[in-house]
Amino acid sequence: MDYIDFCKKYYATTKIPINLLLGTAGKYSTIGELFSVEPLTDYPVLAGGPNPSIHFYSSEIIYGCICIEETDYVIILGPIFECPVTPSQINLFMQESAVPAAYREQIVEFLYTIPTTSRLHLARHLSLLHLILNRKNADIPEILEISFGNTVNRNSHNVKQFIENKENEELHSTHYMELELYEHIRNGNPKKLADFLKSTPLNLNEKKLAKSPLRQAKNIFISTVTNVGMIGAIPGGVDVERTYHLMDMYIQECEQLQTLKEINDLQYQMLFDFCEKAGETHIPSGISADIYACMNYIRSHTNEAIRLEDVAAHIDRSTSFIAKKFKSELGFNPGAYISRCKLEEAKSLLTFTEKSLTEISNYLCYSSQAHFQTAFKKKYGMTPRQYRNKTQQI
Repeated sequence: MDYIDFCKKYYATTKIPINLLLGTAGKYSTIGELFSVEPLTDYPVLAGGPNPSIHFYSSEIIYGCICIEETDYVIILGPIFECPVTPSQINLFMQESAVPAAYREQIVEFLYTIPTTSRLHLARHLSLLHLILNRKNADIPEILEISFGNTVNRNSHNVKQFIENKENEELHSTHYMELELYEHIRNGNPKKLADFLKSTPLNLNEKKLAKSPLRQAKNIFISTVTNVGMIGAIPGGVDVERTYHLMDMYIQECEQLQTLKEINDLQYQMLFDFCEKAGETHIPSGISADIYACMNYIRSHTNEAIRLEDVAAHIDRSTSFIAKKFKSELGFNPGAYISRCKLEEAKSLLTFTEKSLTEISNYLCYSSQAHFQTAFKKKYGMTPRQYRNKTQQI
């Protein structure tokens, strides 16, 4: 078997760094190939033990080790992190690997691409490799047993780190400010959000998520947009799929930016975008779980010919029950809400796509383009074409 080719394909499939040794000499490493540096020649984690096995470098960086029997080859999986990588782990890794300082920025970016992997999942990877390379089954509990003794050390380290942060006043102090921020987005009132941001400028940089300032800003943005979507937008009534789409879109855009100012500007744009979306689909407080589920279903199926029977079947209730609950809790019937959601979707399609009126009408399952245009003008006081011309010029 070509073990180097195997290692390359394994990384391409799993995104877990992999290293190949012949005795103690490094023959291949993912990092070595990506950054054109020499493979490591000394792995401090190799301290013997069963095959395969799990080892720790400090209490935070994990490696998996498997010896290829009847050869002098050894495969090392890692570094692996059980939680999102921290600056202290990056420093430990840089010290361990002795990678030239000129590569630090790229290495930091690379470490953030490694999927967080628990010891259990690492044991499963090792078990699979053992089966492929040595044609033997490995007992996962036995692989894990060697790592259990490190739990005490890990807990001790975490306590010491917390105490050190507390003494240095490095604890997160933005918790209540963030909760208020998400509440403004959930309520869907851009004016109140603007007033809040004027009096309380964003200071989310207290979270230490990276060593590089640019990577730090990007990681904070990703954390913020995720919380805004999950804590603010979805509870505020924004469709789940639409929220995830927006989160993905903003994260992808952020990753392309190269200055802190661009990221900061995008963050404010993102906050107001989610706030406005929540305002468009605001759910009154005190709404029942049944009606909330119906509203979510309707917003997620605007591209279908939704019937009252479909909505009722979604929560296993009768049509009369749904109609009565909609009227008593929201003040209008399900048909009116279906129409409202379709027209809100139409506004987005008119503004952000080049779909023709016929295509939009068909996509939203109107009986005809004329019906779509009539409903749109009745709701917004202008035709779809007039709305498109107005919003696309802004």
